[in-house]
Amino acid sequence: MVGYTIGEAVMFSSTTRLSQSVTDLIRADHAQLLVSFHQYTAASKTSARKVLVDAICDALEIHTMLEEEVFYPVLRRLNPDEAVIQKSEPEHDEMLRMIAELRQTKVTDERHDALLLELVRDAMHHVADEETVLLPEAERLLDSTRLNELGEAMQRRRLELQKPGKGGRNVATGFSGSTTAIVVGLAGAALMAARLVTKKEPELSNSRH
Repeated sequence: MVGYTIGEAVMFSSTTRLSQSVTDLIRADHAQLLVSFHQYTAASKTSARKVLVDAICDALEIHTMLEEEVFYPVLRRLNPDEAVIQKSEPEHDEMLRMIAELRQTKVTDERHDALLLELVRDAMHHVADEETVLLPEAERLLDSTRLNELGEAMQRRRLELQKPGKGGRNVATGFSGSTTAIVVGLAGAALMAARLVTKKEPELSNSRH
């Protein structure tokens, strides 16, 4: 974003209170993904776009690790036959593959925006499954105390992963904690998600030459 510092452009604060439920944290991550993607499409400077795409990739990596380490194991014990969980980890693997490809592609490369759009579109298909099936199921099967305990565990693990060199990956940011994700509102996030999952052709580069 023009005129913003790196920290302001990334907008991924780590100050979220540890008392938030795990489902609230996951929803906040999903909303922030959409906010960050919107910021990327609005950015004109290559340097700002590079900061934002790196933040998106880093935070998606952390998000997938948190779900696989903290959230999915609990739901799997409660409902081993849940089809959405069974396909979620392979979907994570595919997103990580696309992230690796995106990291190898320069922001100025004509393929870059199409790769990013594909990544975000796949992520939003995944988000739709989680928000319509897994999160409501967790809130039905777990009481508020357990949801908050998992939220605390997720935030502790997030802080570990935000330290470079910790947790097996050198990642430095995570989505949750941004007030922007809350301000944007779930209605706006749902509208943008619907547009992404139904869009057929990438249009990110149409206004940039």
